[in-house]
Amino acid sequence: MLQKVTDAPDFVAHGINLASAGLGAEAVYATDEFFAPLSRMLSDAPAVFIADKYDDNGKWMDGWESRRKRGPGHDFSIVKLAVPGRILGFDVDTSHFIGNYPPACRIEAARVAGTPDEATEWVELVPQRPLGPGAHHYFAATSDAIWTHVRLHIHPDGGVARLRVYGEPELDRSAAGDRVVDLASSLAGGRIVAFSDAHFGDYRRLLAPGRGLDMGDGWETRRRRQPGNDWIIVRLAARGLVESVLVDTAHYKGNYPHACSIQAADLGAMTGGLNDMVINSSMFWDEILPQQMLAADTVHEFAADKVISSAPVTHVRLNIYPDGGVSRLRINGRLV
Repeated sequence: MLQKVTDAPDFVAHGINLASAGLGAEAVYATDEFFAPLSRMLSDAPAVFIADKYDDNGKWMDGWESRRKRGPGHDFSIVKLAVPGRILGFDVDTSHFIGNYPPACRIEAARVAGTPDEATEWVELVPQRPLGPGAHHYFAATSDAIWTHVRLHIHPDGGVARLRVYGEPELDRSAAGDRVVDLASSLAGGRIVAFSDAHFGDYRRLLAPGRGLDMGDGWETRRRRQPGNDWIIVRLAARGLVESVLVDTAHYKGNYPHACSIQAADLGAMTGGLNDMVINSSMFWDEILPQQMLAADTVHEFAADKVISSAPVTHVRLNIYPDGGVSRLRINGRLV
């Protein structure tokens, strides 16, 4: 069954979580984190609830939680984004915070070279909005500027399980110049737009920096019980000429794909979501990496002698035969 990444608002499907700890986002400051530290709010995994888990300060909660405020004012936190980027929208997730969620929130953003201070100019992107218990709250952004930090205000106190800041990383073409870069990197703006199956792990981590931490840190399909093979489609950060490819099966030992191949296409200005017609047409894209054997827990580098690329492309399709797990994919090339 074909699957598309189209859940929730469009900005979730079309954006990258710039507040992802796995991509490098950092918890900078919180007015209070008595019950749960701010860093947990940036975790990539969905929030969990462990009924009988407590720590020295009380109930263990998977998110950021301040103590009950007994005076005027409200709590807030500051997060440094993984990379500067344009913000499309937010998800303020109060999962598992039922009797201790904030009744309202407000979100601001700033662009600073270092750490925000009292002189930092903050711009409101989301005015004060109501929040509810145990739910995702989606808010579209109101600016096309490039930001480096966000400030989440909660009124007056409480807990937020996850903050997702969906956006588009700033691609510095002048810095890239004529250098070879990873055109598929999430930090540059590459993103996954469709896949045949993603039952295990976190498919978004396929384009993340570094090597996988464990078998859950990558894209893995269920065991295929019918003819055919699994695949995943990536929209590159920018149009480019592919020079080499890296396919990493880190931690996949009894479940790595037997082989892989890569197809590619230049879809021009079609950089939004893919419709069914384009997904189906990907079966007929040009093959730039003929089928190659893979091995368990191995970095596979396919250089120019293996890659067939003579024209710029905007999208690639990684095919795996017949199924299995891939930790990381790198599409190395030059911007055009």
